[in-house]
Amino acid sequence: MSSLVRLVTAATPLVRGQSVAARAANTVLARYCSGATTQTATQPQSSEEMKLSDAAVVRLKEISDENTLLRITVEGGGCSGFQYKFDLEEGVKPSEEDRILTRDGAQVIIDETSLEYLKGSTLDYHKELIRAAFRIVNNPQADTGCSCGASFSIKLDL
Repeated sequence: MSSLVRLVTAATPLVRGQSVAARAANTVLARYCSGATTQTATQPQSSEEMKLSDAAVVRLKEISDENTLLRITVEGGGCSGFQYKFDLEEGVKPSEEDRILTRDGAQVIIDETSLEYLKGSTLDYHKELIRAAFRIVNNPQADTGCSCGASFSIKLDL
């Protein structure tokens, strides 16, 4: 087993906020696997960052304001190793590692570590007869996912 596979296997159960060492390992893993650099909140949304779909923008404008943002995080867990988490946060004060993505007045906040797992993907809002929810689609960092779309495994370029 390669050292990268061992690192991924060891890092998979790590969750955001566990410890400084765990967060550092998760950040190193994300940067090593994606090869991407971080973006600052003041830069415009680029094709390497996460995109916001039209449906997501409309829904975000309905449920949030300038003091309430949708926070997206990637945590260890779920059926496939990593899972998406969506939370509405009021009175958000972004930290140094937070990035704010904006489109047509809709804003999403995401930490740098999670952004590494989501670069190039799209936040969408999907309505069905039995549910309506935000979801991540077209994630180029994901290798496989569960049938509900809430978790994924990362691609490894070995």
